[in-house]
Amino acid sequence: MQSNLFTAVLLPLALAVVMLGMGLSLVPEDFRRITRYPKAVAIGTVCQVLLLPLIGALITWVVPMQPAIAVGLIVLAVCPGGPSSNLITYLAKGDVALSVTLTALSSLITVFTIPIFANLALQHFLGQNAAIALPIGPTMLQIFLITLLPTAIGMAIREKFPNTARRLEKSMSRLAIGLLVLIIGLLLIREGSKLPGFIVQVGVGVLLLNLGAMLAGFFAGKLFRLPLAQQICIAIEVGIQNGTLAIAITAGLLNNPDMAVPAAVYSLLMYLTGFGAILYGRRIASGRMS
Repeated sequence: MQSNLFTAVLLPLALAVVMLGMGLSLVPEDFRRITRYPKAVAIGTVCQVLLLPLIGALITWVVPMQPAIAVGLIVLAVCPGGPSSNLITYLAKGDVALSVTLTALSSLITVFTIPIFANLALQHFLGQNAAIALPIGPTMLQIFLITLLPTAIGMAIREKFPNTARRLEKSMSRLAIGLLVLIIGLLLIREGSKLPGFIVQVGVGVLLLNLGAMLAGFFAGKLFRLPLAQQICIAIEVGIQNGTLAIAITAGLLNNPDMAVPAAVYSLLMYLTGFGAILYGRRIASGRMS
């Protein structure tokens, strides 16, 4: 993969559009849910912010991979849940309110944790030979500009012009989906011949990260006796990462597109495992209703 205007401009733009669309669906009440579901929010956040990076580190230790690929996997693991997790939670009959809350909270926290964990990964896997670095201050600012700021703008529009926000939300959702499809399509066109090699390099590690995170989230919810809808939500929220943000960081901020390979493969695989989660959640929900 090669860095160019595509990774430097289109990816951050697509992410900002996705986050703006999510902001249009949020109201301040969504954030007050943190006080209503303290145990579920705490479990989901700990799994997302602490347990998931540990799972990612364990995978890089167990599965042989190139240093740049290992850094990319760690960056992916420390990213927050993406907007796709909210949609998958909804389709899987999970707790959507909790999903939105966890996405918003993890997005806030990871503005600070991504630069720290990414720098640790760079130092560990690339050492003194690393020709790149992730400055914490500027990186926090850029992540803020492409994630939190668009979300805040969307919320402000929703607060001031609710009817306009509802209309825009549908259009923005379609635009966001279109941009993401375009990104994946361009990646496939540009890197199609290399894709089998990418999958060989990272397929096992990415699949282990995705499934391991989902199972960890699900069993954490079960261990603390959360309602089934919240167990499903935490499994999806912890298991579905913001792959677009990971690509924007690795190929854009770090200017090392090789590190973006795990996130690129993950962005395709997560919809397959997400579909499995949807089938499971709907089957369980229909069984309980019958």
